[in-house]
Amino acid sequence: MSTPSDEPEPRDSGAVPPSGSERPTPEQQFPGQEPGRPTPGQQFSGQQPDQPYPTPPGQPTPEQQFLGQQPDQPYPTPPGQPTPEQQFLGQQPDQPGQPAPGQQFPGQQPPAGGGRFAFEMPADRPRNFSEVLPRGGFSGLFDVTGLPTELRVSYWIWVIGGLLGLLGGVIGIFGVLVLFAIIPGVAILVFLLVLVALAVAAAEIVLALKLKEGKEWARLALTIVAGVSLLLAIISSSFPAGQDGNWLGFLVSLVATALMWVPNSQNWFAAGRGRL
Repeated sequence: MSTPSDEPEPRDSGAVPPSGSERPTPEQQFPGQEPGRPTPGQQFSGQQPDQPYPTPPGQPTPEQQFLGQQPDQPYPTPPGQPTPEQQFLGQQPDQPGQPAPGQQFPGQQPPAGGGRFAFEMPADRPRNFSEVLPRGGFSGLFDVTGLPTELRVSYWIWVIGGLLGLLGGVIGIFGVLVLFAIIPGVAILVFLLVLVALAVAAAEIVLALKLKEGKEWARLALTIVAGVSLLLAIISSSFPAGQDGNWLGFLVSLVATALMWVPNSQNWFAAGRGRL
């Protein structure tokens, strides 16, 4: 008769039995099971093997995180081929000639020399009266070297218009003296208009010389002068003895103003910002 102590002990199979709250892994249940292959239980129930979630490009895999390793650095992507991030997100590779993502948003400024016209206040405003005067005086009045065709035409319009305005102002002063003997009240108003016209004509010549130096504030000032010419034409036409040529002077100054703001002139001023 055998006693309980004589019963054979269970053989050690080499596997550690799980505790009550732990669930054995497929490797513990089925030794030699290949990773990624379904277990017999999954084959019987028609389930798929557990698949790990894809790791985003540039992020360490769970194995690398456990071992403290850095993520694999990708090789440089050839032009026209999608990057790993684009492959992961299902995007297409960047095509040459298309705008960058930052340029697709509203408010993005177009590159210099193209796109829509954007007005900016001149940053080269004069700080004192000496900077208003032309460099070298009036000796270079007839030198237009380096100016594009549009600015060259605009420059000559301003200079010739200023010279004619000075001549007309001098003649107008003599006419005002005669008018004083006939209608003194009207003569005073005409005399003030003649003085303003002389100041505008002198300003046209000085600003045209500064325009030739590439000063953007001079271009803005000449644009304002064109508006003053319109105002003078309206006021002088209301007087019987007013100057009839002010309307013609305004139209000419309007053409000169438009030539200062065409794209070719804009590019010339933009290129001059780096050398002044």
